[in-house]
Amino acid sequence: MHAEERHQAILRRLREHGSLRVTEFAEELQVSPVTVRRDVEALAERGLVARVHGGAVLPETRTGTAGESRPRPRGEEPVFGLIVPAADYYYPEVIKGAREAAAEHGVRLVLGISQYSSDEERAQARLMLADGIDGLLITPCSFAVAQPWLAELPVPHVLVERRPGDDASGAERVVTDHVHGARLAVQHLAGTGRRRIGLMLRDDSPHGEPVLEGYRRGLAAAGLDAPGAGPYRLPPPAGEAAERERLLADFTTAVTDGRLDAALIHNDHDAIVVLQRLRARGIDVPGDVAIVAYDDEVASLADIPLTAIAPPKHAVGAAAVELLARRLADPDRARHRLAILPELHVRSSSV
Repeated sequence: MHAEERHQAILRRLREHGSLRVTEFAEELQVSPVTVRRDVEALAERGLVARVHGGAVLPETRTGTAGESRPRPRGEEPVFGLIVPAADYYYPEVIKGAREAAAEHGVRLVLGISQYSSDEERAQARLMLADGIDGLLITPCSFAVAQPWLAELPVPHVLVERRPGDDASGAERVVTDHVHGARLAVQHLAGTGRRRIGLMLRDDSPHGEPVLEGYRRGLAAAGLDAPGAGPYRLPPPAGEAAERERLLADFTTAVTDGRLDAALIHNDHDAIVVLQRLRARGIDVPGDVAIVAYDDEVASLADIPLTAIAPPKHAVGAAAVELLARRLADPDRARHRLAILPELHVRSSSV
């Protein structure tokens, strides 16, 4: 079958049924999906069809104005893109919450992993837009880098677990209230009689500053001063090895010298590393020093299960889908920014 014959077959199918799926139509024509996808692209360039995720519709079934909803052929489900930095720490529960909420709303969710690369993040977004997503959920690696192109998106978007330093963009977002979480941790430690409460932060974490703010508020509310040691801003394991080792050694020394009797450590991985080092030095946890981890990804698996602040990751993913679905249903509704409270899970490391 020649290209023009395939083009006419595509147009007939769209006039008869309103939409088509590339994979199904390719099987029907006994050609490859790549061939049909190229045919759809050629027809779209001529303005005869409009591409959507996985297929095509007639142009009149879509609008060309950003933020407007569009009527859909029968059976076509809305498609949301979700771009997160990784799928192996923190974000699996966010993804799960988003997926379950999408199913409840009759939305198809398409996942992109940026691998902490702003370039890859934008490439994923472009691909999703070319395939015809109706809205985007995104955790930008850097909002400063992403904001210009996010502002130009032809579909609505919602930020997930990101707070821009400059709120002038007016972007909708769903986040964990990390300030509350850190304050809750300090409140718990102070309530168990600890008075020299330190803080260790992963220096590459986008949640570091709100955790620091919550820590300081927690100390103020308890009438405590920050100990002279810290806050410790720890490089990631793949970062500056010498500086990381120096800070871990300084923290351990501060405990043995009695300058710290408790600590909030963000994240779980570093909390477990610290716990192992302290125990290797014969330091009793929680007798000599109490520890609260922040993230609760693997804190319960430590040899002494760690008390932890658990961000509501599943709820954040679900709420982001809900917010975007409501925006599509009512483009003129007031903009929303949701902050969901984390929980304290008490275990043997802080009691």
